[in-house]
Amino acid sequence: MNRLGSTLLLSAALLLGAGTAHAALPDKATMFKNPECGCCDEYARQLEARGVEVKIVDDIEVGKIKQRVGLPFGLGSCHTIQMGGYAIEGHVPFAAVEKLFEERPDTRGIGLAGMPIGTPGMPGPKQGDWDVYQFRDGEASPFMTL
Repeated sequence: MNRLGSTLLLSAALLLGAGTAHAALPDKATMFKNPECGCCDEYARQLEARGVEVKIVDDIEVGKIKQRVGLPFGLGSCHTIQMGGYAIEGHVPFAAVEKLFEERPDTRGIGLAGMPIGTPGMPGPKQGDWDVYQFRDGEASPFMTL
């Protein structure tokens, strides 16, 4: 195979690999948030850039959604997403979201407490590790650290 053919084959393989990196994500998601929260809107835009259609619901008491999904007390954030049978709490980095849908663990969802700087939707550079947790029935356990 000549050099051009090898380059084209490698390029095609890289493009296919890039296309499958997000293939595990569901097509649709619903985000529950406060209507004034711009960082949530930015997270939704970044999720949409990964091919997920995001419906935003901002006229409901978000605390009730957090209770309904069994979020552990004190580990909340500014928004809750329901997607593909899971809840995703807060500005969870997309590497963790992709891992969730690739592995499909027996859990109710994953989350990242607070609004850490540098996470998707939050401006600024990353500061320290992000400890993403998984939860079920109000109990949390480690999922991954980024």
